[in-house]
Amino acid sequence: MNPIVADFAVTNIGQLVRVPAARPAQDLGLLRDAGLAAQGGRIVWIGAAQDLARYVLVPSEATVLDAEGALATPGFVDSHTHLVYAGQRAHEFHERLSGLSYGEQLGQGRGIHSTVAATRAASEGELIGLAERRLRSCLAHGSTTVEIKTGYGLDLASEARSLAVIEALQGQAGPRVVATFMGAHVIPAEYRGSRAAYMRLLIDEMLPAFRVRASFCDVFCDEGAFSVEESRALLRRARDLGYRLKIHANQLAASGGAELAAELGCLSADHLDHVSKAELEALGRAGVVATLLPGCSMTLREPYPSAKPFLAAGVPIALASDFNPGTCACENMQLMLTLAVLNMDLSVEQALRAATLGGAMALGMQREVGSLELGKRADLLLWDAESYLELGYRLGTNLVRRVIVDGRVRL
Repeated sequence: MNPIVADFAVTNIGQLVRVPAARPAQDLGLLRDAGLAAQGGRIVWIGAAQDLARYVLVPSEATVLDAEGALATPGFVDSHTHLVYAGQRAHEFHERLSGLSYGEQLGQGRGIHSTVAATRAASEGELIGLAERRLRSCLAHGSTTVEIKTGYGLDLASEARSLAVIEALQGQAGPRVVATFMGAHVIPAEYRGSRAAYMRLLIDEMLPAFRVRASFCDVFCDEGAFSVEESRALLRRARDLGYRLKIHANQLAASGGAELAAELGCLSADHLDHVSKAELEALGRAGVVATLLPGCSMTLREPYPSAKPFLAAGVPIALASDFNPGTCACENMQLMLTLAVLNMDLSVEQALRAATLGGAMALGMQREVGSLELGKRADLLLWDAESYLELGYRLGTNLVRRVIVDGRVRL
């Protein structure tokens, strides 16, 4: 039998968390005293560390890491971010702490509108520089795949420029980057008196223009943003053009977005802070992934949605950061896991699965990333920890020691 050849290997892993897709949420597929090998960016062997040399040929030029007994897990898959923007909204954050609501700020023409103005005024080079720094921080905190939405341009030229920034990030040696077109974030200020005209711009011009540049189309279906009817028209057109569908649903109120996600078979419905049992059952039947965003609940000081009803309805769960300048200026997926464990009725096992394999499912990438299994991408983290139980327990500390993407050490 020909030996397994590897160009990357990790040995002396104290606890390897595999998160196998075919096992229940509580079963992380733990291996102790483990090793892992990859070739061409994909995992070719997993087993006992003492057997690595017996089964795997590792040439002298290969990269070999000694984990020194540390914990190893899949990299985080952050399936919901708004990373490309200019400016900041710290003053609005402090206003909300004083009692002004996010909806009130949006109604005053601020909130997302403030970021749109700053983003339109920035050059492409400035946006790339800002986004690069944010993406490096995502990587440093353990995200090996990051979805990035447009939505702070809201005209044809500015949305195209945001996609150009995302494309520049895709060409760099950092996290894997997935592009989502979200021109339907809010109605821009210049179209307040003509919603129909902006819808025509989205459907007739933007969607066709950006199809080859974005994998997904997303829409903010909620109070102060887009109605169910507008969202349905947009997403149907996007689906006809070949986009995969996502939706911001039921964050600020029971908007009907969750029901629409089930109707259209969206890959994910995100936020879902206000969702009924009937809507959850519909999401479960349709196989829609619920992307929960605990960072928003924290910063908006709103009740955290409990994961229990989602799990009872058979709805797959993802955790994501929702990194954005207004309601969660945080790229740290370790914090999201902690918040989910403390406030959303998820065990650490369930939360870790949701932040890895769940995120991959929300991007339709579960056959590629999100777990450490043969044939999948070699995206893994080595931690300054001995057990996965330390995740969610060590507060406010970045425990990531090494970040590997496609079998290459990125940090």
